[in-house]
Amino acid sequence: MTAHRTLVCVALLVSACRAAPIPEAQRYPAGTAFRAQYRTVDGTRLRLIDSGNGTPVVFIHGFGASIYGWRYQLPPTVTAGYRVVAFDNRGFGFSDKPAHGYTNAAYAHLVVSLLDSLGIASAVLVGHSMGGAIAAEVALTYPDRVRGLVLIDAAGYGVRWPGVLKLARWPQVGAVVTRFRARWITGRILRSTFADPSKVTEAEVDQYYAPVPDPAYGRALRGVLREFRFDSLGGGRLGGVLAPTLILWGDADRWIPLRDGTRFARELPRSEFVVVAHTGHDAADESPEQVNRQLLGFLKEGLSRIPENVAVAAPDEGP
Repeated sequence: MTAHRTLVCVALLVSACRAAPIPEAQRYPAGTAFRAQYRTVDGTRLRLIDSGNGTPVVFIHGFGASIYGWRYQLPPTVTAGYRVVAFDNRGFGFSDKPAHGYTNAAYAHLVVSLLDSLGIASAVLVGHSMGGAIAAEVALTYPDRVRGLVLIDAAGYGVRWPGVLKLARWPQVGAVVTRFRARWITGRILRSTFADPSKVTEAEVDQYYAPVPDPAYGRALRGVLREFRFDSLGGGRLGGVLAPTLILWGDADRWIPLRDGTRFARELPRSEFVVVAHTGHDAADESPEQVNRQLLGFLKEGLSRIPENVAVAAPDEGP
């Protein structure tokens, strides 16, 4: 009973520190060449960016993130001649946050339904963390829709959750923890994904915090933690992925250890493993130059050990 009272008191103190989110006019992609749009897919209203021409490259963000997490990758990918699609996944960012619909299979189906909605026959999927597990699930379940994978610090064998998210995963305590959300918690979690936390700016915390005060955010967070399996890729399942796969991993990832990255490399039959130096769990954010160099090289030239261009347009898709 004492522990419960302590937790409630902490939660009340946290709620008192909740900050107002930045105005909509300042939220990414405001001030960039991109424009956000909304599209209803599988009964979920998704916020997304769809820009550029050429082979489609679909970016799937990780747990608690949004399209903002790809801000360093989208411009150079468009400039290199590709069509980019990035979206706030169900339950995150400014997309819908229903009570349910967060299983691995549901997220994979959502990605394919989005491809259908956008008239995309197949795409290169780029997934970070939870988004990496979703991308791999799509490749396993709908192999004809995936021409290549880029997995960045991907989930699939489990996650070492930071303290506050460990509490949020508890069935009863989670309802209390996720009800009270403060900007400083967002900042603390974000900094834990960097090898060098000092690199995280206040402006970046603002962008990540912007959707958190949404009344439905806590419900969605609990739904994801209850329904999504972050250890779904064990048991040799990855041996069934036929798509060429680039695996990028921060050498100082505290959320998902480097050994999980090497396991991906061992189990994926057509893969290349690249360690991103001096980088934590969020490589795309912390080391964008390293990530972009590897990403664009993969799109143009394929795997270094399996020479092929994974982004050659299919005959029915044009240039």
